[in-house]
Amino acid sequence: MNRVVRPNRRALLSSALVGTVAALAGCSSTEAQTPTTSASPEAPPTTPKAALERLMEGNQRWAQGDPQAPNRDPARRQAVAQEQKPFAAVLSCIDSRVPPELIFDVGLGDLFVTRTGGEAVGPVVTGSVEFGPLTSGTPLIVVLGHQRCGAIKAAYASLHDGETLPGNLPEVVTALQPAYEQVAAAEGNDPIDAMIRAQIELAANGLRSSPDLGPLVAKQDLAIVGAYYSLDTGAVEVLSGAPS
Repeated sequence: MNRVVRPNRRALLSSALVGTVAALAGCSSTEAQTPTTSASPEAPPTTPKAALERLMEGNQRWAQGDPQAPNRDPARRQAVAQEQKPFAAVLSCIDSRVPPELIFDVGLGDLFVTRTGGEAVGPVVTGSVEFGPLTSGTPLIVVLGHQRCGAIKAAYASLHDGETLPGNLPEVVTALQPAYEQVAAAEGNDPIDAMIRAQIELAANGLRSSPDLGPLVAKQDLAIVGAYYSLDTGAVEVLSGAPS
């Protein structure tokens, strides 16, 4: 009678383990050969209209939940390591829910960003916003306010109730007072949101009247746009200054 040779159980387990490890190694090798990268970089827009269109196209993707997340991979990091040429400057609030690069679906080297509470403006802030247009020919500035702004709400309450805020926050309140006064005179149903929109326009108008930026706007080499971001929808609404 022929002897039946039964496979060793330990040998079978060892063989299966080796096969599994080899398969996983093969998957890892394949993944390593095809790294995930962001979308291919586009040439930066050079006119105010094209720059705004690029931002609004990106915002539409963001609001629809389909961002491309361009210019955020190591290749882009290396490409802009030595030199940058952003196509837009954004003055926005410090609010953690309003990151301009995400809202406009752009990446490294695309934006000059200045953030202050409620887009409060002062000489240093104005100089920071001017940097791109005056040194790099950046064709667009966006003053981006947003829904339910905590800085505006705090400033409104301080001015309305006469309460002094702690630390250096009164400096922010003072910078936002013209927007408050505009709203107080109008007596609308939603004074906080009205003050947010008023501050956007006041900041944008102040930049447009700058002796250095104004001539660029007049020549249509620069547009200064006031815009409002909805926390609910993710969409940006252009309020004023859109280039033709």
